[in-house]
Amino acid sequence: MPSHRDFARGFREGLTGGPAPQNATAQDPAEIERRFDVYRNNVAHGLTQALARHFPAIERLLGADCFRGLARAYIAEHPPHTPVLTEWGGAFPAYLADEPSLQSLSYLPDVARIEWARSRAYHAADSEPIARERLQETAKRAGTHLCLDLHPSVQVLQLLTPAGSIWASQQPGGPAPPRATEWRPETLLIARRGIAHVITSVVRSSTGRFVSTLCAGETVARAQDRAGADFDLNAALLLLLENALIVGAGIEKGDAS
Repeated sequence: MPSHRDFARGFREGLTGGPAPQNATAQDPAEIERRFDVYRNNVAHGLTQALARHFPAIERLLGADCFRGLARAYIAEHPPHTPVLTEWGGAFPAYLADEPSLQSLSYLPDVARIEWARSRAYHAADSEPIARERLQETAKRAGTHLCLDLHPSVQVLQLLTPAGSIWASQQPGGPAPPRATEWRPETLLIARRGIAHVITSVVRSSTGRFVSTLCAGETVARAQDRAGADFDLNAALLLLLENALIVGAGIEKGDAS
C-alpha cells in the first residue's frame, strides 16, 4: 500500500495529466479513471478561471479559446502549491515570453506583467497616507537627508514595449491601441489608492527611476540625482501625494539631529 505522501504525489500528478492515483476507489472500479477525469477537468476549469481573473486583458487579446489552451498548458507546468490562488500565477508572464507560438507578440508578456503587478497591488497590505503637515515638518528638519516610505502596493515596471497603452486599450471605453509609428518603451507606476482602486499610470522613465530608488530606501536627494536630466521632482511628488502613496517620512539614519 502506498504511503500518504506517495498517494498525494500521485494525486497531484493525476491532476496534471497523469493516470488516476493508485488506491483511488469507487463502487465500480471500472469507473475510477472516468470519474477522476471529471474531477481533473473541474480542477483545470477552476484554475483556468482563476488565471483569467489575474490576466483578463491577456484573455481578451488572445481570445477565450487560445487563452484556455495556454492556461491548461501552464497549469500542467506550474500547478499551484498553495490553496490561496491570489498568490498563484506569477510565472505566467515568463511562460508567455517563452511560448514559441507567441514570439511575434512581444508586448504580450509585458501586458501580463502589468496585470500581475495590478493583482499584487490589489492584495497588498494597507497603510495610511502621511498627513501633509507632518511631511512638511519632517522635510524641513531633514533637508537633503529626507527619506520617504511609500505604500506597500507601489511597483514600477520598466517595459520595452508600449504595453501600458495596449493594456489601457483593452479596458472598457479605453483608447485605441498605439500605431506602429507610436511603438516605444513605457514605464508604469502601479499602486493601490485607498481600499480597492488600483492605478496604472504611464510615467516618464525618470519618474520610474525616482520611485524605484525611493522604494530601495534611498533619500529623496539621491533618488532625484539618479532619476535623470528630464526629471520633474514637483510633478513626481504631486503624483505620489495625490494618490496617497506616501505613508511615512523620516531622516536618513546617522543624520538625525
